[in-house]
Amino acid sequence: MLTTTTLILVFGRIADLVGRRRLYIAGILVFLLASLACGAAPDAAVLLTARLVQGVGAAAIVTNTTALLTDVFPESILSLGLGLNATVAAVGQVIGPVVGGLVAESFGWRWIFLAGVPISLAGLVWSLRLIPRTARPRSGERLDVPGSVLSVAAVGLLVGAVSVGGSAGWAAVPVVAMASGAVLLGAVFVWTQRRVPHPLVDPAIFRDRATITLFSAAGLCALSSYALVLLASLSFQAVSGKDAVEAALWVLPTPIGTTVAAASAGVLARRVPARTLSTIGMLLIAVGAAVLAGSLADDGAYAVTAVGLGAVGVGTGVFMTPSTSALMTRVPEHRRGIANAIRSALQNAGFLFSTALGLAIATSGLSAAQQAAAYDGSLLGLPATDVQAFVDGVRTAALTFAGCAVVGALIVAFGPFGPPDRQAPLRPDTSGPVPEPGTSA
Repeated sequence: MLTTTTLILVFGRIADLVGRRRLYIAGILVFLLASLACGAAPDAAVLLTARLVQGVGAAAIVTNTTALLTDVFPESILSLGLGLNATVAAVGQVIGPVVGGLVAESFGWRWIFLAGVPISLAGLVWSLRLIPRTARPRSGERLDVPGSVLSVAAVGLLVGAVSVGGSAGWAAVPVVAMASGAVLLGAVFVWTQRRVPHPLVDPAIFRDRATITLFSAAGLCALSSYALVLLASLSFQAVSGKDAVEAALWVLPTPIGTTVAAASAGVLARRVPARTLSTIGMLLIAVGAAVLAGSLADDGAYAVTAVGLGAVGVGTGVFMTPSTSALMTRVPEHRRGIANAIRSALQNAGFLFSTALGLAIATSGLSAAQQAAAYDGSLLGLPATDVQAFVDGVRTAALTFAGCAVVGALIVAFGPFGPPDRQAPLRPDTSGPVPEPGTSA
């Protein structure tokens, strides 16, 4: 996740320069080979190295999927294509943990990686056959290498600070150092992007206020929804005494809701305005979070909790498809890679901050030993006052996320959300097209 998150922006820009098809196929191949290396790893060092390489392949895939779909699907049915894509991702969230657990228990952990090799191979063959070779613009632009290095370093330090802060303490020297370094390098990155001829992230993208609205909403959706499932799972284990498998089953209403809603939103988006659907999605997340704040840790109220989890999932599915479609149809074709990369980076940042914020609030009233007990599911062995402190923290975190979702709904409902404008916000490109190798002009 660290590798994928830090490389999203860089690979989004590379996709615009060298062609999305080539980078996407290369990503699948890298991921496939790294999966083989993971399954055959003789020790932990090799496994970790292979996982880092997997992250490189995953970044090349993640940054290209939405942009490739936008290239291929006509605008009139783009929402349907993106809805199917979101549905597939949601289905993976449902079956992944279950299948992964069964595979690990039955055949050993190596087969979690090896079982994915045939799937990657099939994806590679299909991609080679089905993804069309498209011409790319001859812009004369080059990759901003200094900006890429600054981007990777700043995002990497930020991810490290957020990941370590919850356990080490937000005032710990390493956390403060990483956060300070991220801010400093981020500021230098922004300064350089305004002064280099071919920036990694074209500042002109942010001159379009509607695009800023869509970016902000994507980040807030991830922030307000992601940690709710984690908090619910921890609550089921630490307070209700469920084991990890039972807790995974009890949180299924969220990914199931996302699956159903994402597929439906792809159809609805052809008739209902994107702003309306996106607003409804954020409001459903807010309602679901508020319901969870009142019902979590109450064994007799699981039916209500399931409704809250389902509302979060449905809201996420309803929001994702129309908002992503609105963004991708707004930017010109030669900027779709970096535009989707920015959206993905903000979404991943939302996931990270959601987890860090949720756990920080939920365990704010506990000592370090009590926090460890909450994480490993043994909180029930502590005094009732400690358990109640955790419950109160979880409910406060859920209400906080409900507030974040309301803010997101207001931004989408009342912020700029105009029709597609492919030229005005970005630098015009007047040069002619040049085909990728192997294509005809």
